[in-house]
Amino acid sequence: MSRLIVISNRVSAPRPNDPKGAQGGLSVALAAALREYRGIWFGWSGNKTDEFTGHIDFQRHEGVTSATIDLEEQDVEEYYNGYANRTLWPLFHYRIDLAEYDRSFAGGYERVNTRFAETVRPLIEADDLIWVHDYHLIPLGAQLRERGLKNRMGFFLHIPWPPSRLMVSLPFHEGLALSLLAYDVIGFHTEEWLESFQNYVERELGGHCDSDGTIRVGERSVHAAAYPIGIDYQEFQQAVASNTARTAYERLRKSADGRRTIIGVDRLDYSKGLEERFLGYRRFLEENEDCRGRVFLLQIAPPSRGEVHTYETIRESLDELSGRINGEFAEVDWVPIRYVNQGYAREDLAGFYRAAEIALITPLRDGMNLVAKEYVAAQDPEDPGVLILSRFAGAALQLKDALLVNPYSKEDISDAIRRALEMPKEERIRRWRAMNENVNSEDVVWWRKSFVDALEKAGPSRSEAAE
Repeated sequence: MSRLIVISNRVSAPRPNDPKGAQGGLSVALAAALREYRGIWFGWSGNKTDEFTGHIDFQRHEGVTSATIDLEEQDVEEYYNGYANRTLWPLFHYRIDLAEYDRSFAGGYERVNTRFAETVRPLIEADDLIWVHDYHLIPLGAQLRERGLKNRMGFFLHIPWPPSRLMVSLPFHEGLALSLLAYDVIGFHTEEWLESFQNYVERELGGHCDSDGTIRVGERSVHAAAYPIGIDYQEFQQAVASNTARTAYERLRKSADGRRTIIGVDRLDYSKGLEERFLGYRRFLEENEDCRGRVFLLQIAPPSRGEVHTYETIRESLDELSGRINGEFAEVDWVPIRYVNQGYAREDLAGFYRAAEIALITPLRDGMNLVAKEYVAAQDPEDPGVLILSRFAGAALQLKDALLVNPYSKEDISDAIRRALEMPKEERIRRWRAMNENVNSEDVVWWRKSFVDALEKAGPSRSEAAE
């Protein structure tokens, strides 16, 4: 069997003596996939160095071999904080008002992709399958092809692909999109993101998209399709049954003191709709005086990308808004919002999910959102909670039995909370069973197999074709 070489911006493989573990959805999914293959996970260590040397740090833990490099301060500022998170991230999440276009950002982005290509190229064997991940590394496939790589190579985008009318606001957008054609397979979470890409190819690149997923631009062709990512369902079930999860469950239940718990777990990011969520919850408190003192919102929002000024603004705004809501509605023995700016291990979160009667997951735009799937997987089959989910999350296309809401509408969020609190057990069980079946069947193994199977079927590798 061919090795699988996974390449992503950061490598968050399991580490010894790391109590938090790999918490991100991509981290968990890739670690699970790599255990199925003998391979390597290559990427940035997250550390900085005074001078880039190309030194690779190899480690192996829990069946995952990682290979990491350090980047220079300028690399991190221009490539990661700059082009990736101040240009592409807001643009791809439909926030062109927040996107920053700076020539140095684009230069740093190309430079780091070149450094990735030059460093990983010697590690790749002739029959390896290459799987590149996310918006940080879009040009990497083309960089590897320029260095003679002929292997089958796939790319997966974990965030939305924006509509053409937004994508064209990016300087040199054609070059970025054309570099994707160096891959053999391109994956998106949903048909919507796939269709946005196909529309761009036809409108801006003069390409043609066949019904079988083949995209042709000139002499170049690639297979593109939707592969919705899932969670490691079996592993998460073990997390739910762990002593740590049981302790977290009891901790939250005890502190709730008989009140109903609404939980939200999101990175501190403007795409997650946290301000809109707080305002929707505030509207619920205004409209439902009988529920005051009987319910509270636990919002866990660990900070991210602190070097980007936009995120500092978000944190300040949420601090102010949560304080204002608590000041307006709190009683001496009840606080309506518990707003927590720290991360928790997966086992703790599993216990919190199970203890919460409602999950409020309302991103303004999200590639998938694995928190919604984890909440479903954590529920008690005999007495499950209710998932309130933004219709603009990729997961909404699979979890159709959630209460789907418009995250921009305070009234929609308020009405959904009231409906969730009043929902009969029979309806809760029926909705949960349908969602749980999907989360179980279309899990991370299904996702990985779907994509890698497509990559293996993409035709002979370019080295084989040359022979």
